[in-house]
Amino acid sequence: MVRRPVAWVVALVLFAEALGVAALNWVLASVVDRQDMSLAGLDPDMMSTSSKAGAVVFGLYFALCGVVALLAGVRDRSPAGLGRVLLISAAVVHALLGAATWGLVGPTAFGYMVVVFALIVLLLMTYDGRPRRPADTVSDAAPVGGAGGDGGPVTPPAAPTVP
Repeated sequence: MVRRPVAWVVALVLFAEALGVAALNWVLASVVDRQDMSLAGLDPDMMSTSSKAGAVVFGLYFALCGVVALLAGVRDRSPAGLGRVLLISAAVVHALLGAATWGLVGPTAFGYMVVVFALIVLLLMTYDGRPRRPADTVSDAAPVGGAGGDGGPVTPPAAPTVP
């Protein structure tokens, strides 16, 4: 049973984003390679190669962040250590890119970046660090003020003493 679907949604979004970012950078590298033009004296082959390397690096980065979110959903536990650092860095990347996309791309891209940022932050904030157990439910707790729920008399609290 899925108790907190936010981890699964974040994982799905980050996997899709990993594929999208990698594909976009790879297409841009192909465009630069086919034009065979120099930009301010830069080597077009070097620009194409570096863009393909960026496609691989950023695709793997977002995919790894998706794996961390997926593991948080499977374990029903907060990510810790390096996984938490990866998700925090992904949130910062989305916040910074969101600020840049408003002016460069438009409000739709800004909205997407803000939604992904909010989902990552929600994932980081919803887990309290403890795994959930069935014994943590309210129905298993003893009744308040009673003697264990056996129907016996309730004892009054001890009278306060004056020093």
